[in-house]
Amino acid sequence: MQIHNIIQTKNLNEARKQADKLRKENKPIVILSQDDEFNRKALEIKGLSTLLINESLNQKDYMKQRNSGLNEVLANICAEKGIKIGIQLDEIAKKSDVEKARALARLMQNIMLCKKAKTVMAILGQPDKRAVQSIFLTLGASSKQASNAVK
Repeated sequence: MQIHNIIQTKNLNEARKQADKLRKENKPIVILSQDDEFNRKALEIKGLSTLLINESLNQKDYMKQRNSGLNEVLANICAEKGIKIGIQLDEIAKKSDVEKARALARLMQNIMLCKKAKTVMAILGQPDKRAVQSIFLTLGASSKQASNAVK
């Protein structure tokens, strides 16, 4: 999936204005995730096509769960409204080895949440389709989920 217009603001009202502008231009609306409260309200924006998981947020993980920017409630809302969960693998590849391991653990958790909620995942950029499918299958995605991620 190739996207050029990603809404990156932390202000919800500004995000809504930018989404209205993109909707008038008939362009896909992609919002970069922030904190849980922002993400929950951003999913209510009309015409939202993708919630892009922000890999550059430095959030601490919880004791029993990774703080991956996605939770079960958000995954269920995305499934109901047909909103995709976007992943930027090139952002993960740029990280150091320790950070890359944490990012892949968070991605594994997101894959499991999306699998349970039947939410569609999408890879942004121009990835090698076979490599992405292999990564997704290794991290616990179903074969259907892996093939849908590269479409």
